[in-house]
Parts: sequence; structure tokens; C-alpha cells
Amino acid sequence: MVGLRRAFAKPLLRIGLGLLGAGLGLLGAFIYCTRTPGQSFRGPPPPLDDDARHVESELRRIVHALSVDIGERRAVTGDSLQRAEQFLYAELAPLTAQRGVTLRREALTDAPGNPANLVLELPGRQASPLVLLGAHYDSAPSGTPAANDNGSGSAAAVVLASRLARAPHALPLRIVLFANEEMPYFTKPGMGSLQHAEGCRRRGEQLRAMFSLETMGYYSDAPGSQKYPAPLSSFYPDRGNFIGFVANLRSRQLLHDALGRFRAHATIASEGAALPEALPGVGWSDHWAFWQYGYPALMITDTALFRDPNYHRLTDTIDKLDFERLARVVIALQATVLDLAQSPAP
Repeated sequence: MVGLRRAFAKPLLRIGLGLLGAGLGLLGAFIYCTRTPGQSFRGPPPPLDDDARHVESELRRIVHALSVDIGERRAVTGDSLQRAEQFLYAELAPLTAQRGVTLRREALTDAPGNPANLVLELPGRQASPLVLLGAHYDSAPSGTPAANDNGSGSAAAVVLASRLARAPHALPLRIVLFANEEMPYFTKPGMGSLQHAEGCRRRGEQLRAMFSLETMGYYSDAPGSQKYPAPLSSFYPDRGNFIGFVANLRSRQLLHDALGRFRAHATIASEGAALPEALPGVGWSDHWAFWQYGYPALMITDTALFRDPNYHRLTDTIDKLDFERLARVVIALQATVLDLAQSPAP
């Protein structure tokens, strides 16, 4: 018996050490992916001041125009996408009265209905690299009014454009409203952000950062209101009361840089992770397009279908959105972008 035990001891020890090493490796990988700088805001937030209330009002007005006055916004559904484009163009056009600010229509190829991106350029004291904020303004192919997906992100982009246009910054800023993010265009040649990212690479443009503003307006304090793809649910809050920053592994430095700055200004909880692109949800928006061309990019989101029960449904209506929390996100994002636009990437 003693000899038998000795014969099995070394193989068992090797197996045990191998399992321990694998476990430590997985733990180290998870820490690498999910550890982020700064502290998420906790506790009751301060009341919104008059400026923040104005932001809240503007966000509500723009989402109402997109989701109520227009509703479904698709290139193949009557003139709905054209009406959305015209509304957004009219919102941005007054900013061109400021020195150096330009607005252009970027027509898309390989897509029916004459869709276009809207590209607003805010020059900085330097020519490069630029900080790019983008949001898609089309809706899913389900008849949804798309108040949250992505009326909320589009409204945030427009309000940020107006506020950033009045602030001095060293690096140039670009705000792009993308057409054709939703199916059947997602990841296909007719996708607006994919065509814009390809143009950035073709022109040799350098990007300090790309932020995809995606589905940002739904929040809940109820226990169990927040879901995640496995295995993240064991490590993140189960209440959907935070804004999320999501990057791939190559954009981890940008995630740390942006989330740390956001938390220095925020009055809303925030979570972040740099994750493998194969994980469900990680690449499900316009930031994916910029990853295809090697640019640092991340998504800022309420996590969409992992929280919002109205995602891609007829019930994605304006009354489901929390505009006060969305205003807090926009105000902290404004400070974050201006911080990033003061210097090149580390």
C-alpha cells in the first residue's frame, strides 16, 4: 500500500499544482481585465444645479424629437432616417458660426436610401491627434421608437457638441452621428461607423480616443436589475444604477485613462472593464468599427439588453428614461473629454 501511495503521490501533486497555477492565472487575467482606477461614486448625489437642469431639459427635448416626433428611424422606412438626419443637422448647424467649426454630411455607400453620417469638427490648438465621440441615430428593425437605443446616445452627443464647442481645448474634437449601426448593417460594408473608421485610416488620422455613446438612459436601483454575460455577474453590482465603460484588451489604457478622469468629476456610479471581444456585448456598437482599424475605442453605456427590458422593443419609449442620471453622465463626460483633449496619449 505504501508503494502504491508513493506511486500516485507525484502525479497527484503535479495535477494539484497545475490546477492551482491555472486558477491563479485566471484570477490574474480577471484582475487585469476588470481592475480600474479611481473610486465609483457612492451615496446620495448632490442636487442638480441650474446648468445641469438645462442639460437634462435639452436631453429630454432631443430624445422627444427623435423618438416621439419621428419614431422609428431607418433608411428603408419611408423618410424616417432622412427626417432624423435633418433634425440633427439643424441642431448642430448653429455651432458652425464659431470660428473654425465645420459640419459635413458624409454619404454612405453600399446602403439603400441615401443614408449619411453627420460629422462636426471642433478644431484645437494642435492639429492631431483627435478625440472622437460618436453615436448612431438609426433604430432597430422592429418598429421601436428607440428612445434609449439610441435616442439617448444621440442626444448626449448633440448636447456634448454644443458644450464642447464653447470650451478651449488643445486637441481637435470630432462628433459624429452615425447612420446604419443596427442590423442588417452592423459589421457590414454599409455600416456608418465602419465607413468613417476606414476613412480615418485612409486619411492617416491619429485618434487619441474614440467614445461610442450607446444606450445610456435606463437605470434601476432594484436588486437583480443588472445582468451580465458569464462570468462577470459574480464580480459586479446587481443593481443597474451605474454607467458602464467597456473596452477590448487593446484599449485597456484608454479605459483606465478615461474612467479615472470620469470618476474625478462624476456624481453617478460607474463601472468599467477591458474584456475579450468574443464576450457577448463587448463589441456591440460603433466602437467595434474602430477596433477593426487598430484605433483605441470604448463604449459608454447603461449595458442595454443586460439591464433594459425594453431593448429593441416597442416599449423603448421616452417615459422609461432617467434624464437626471443621463445629465450627470453627460456633465462628467464633458469634463473627461476636455481633460483628454489637453495632451496626447501616454
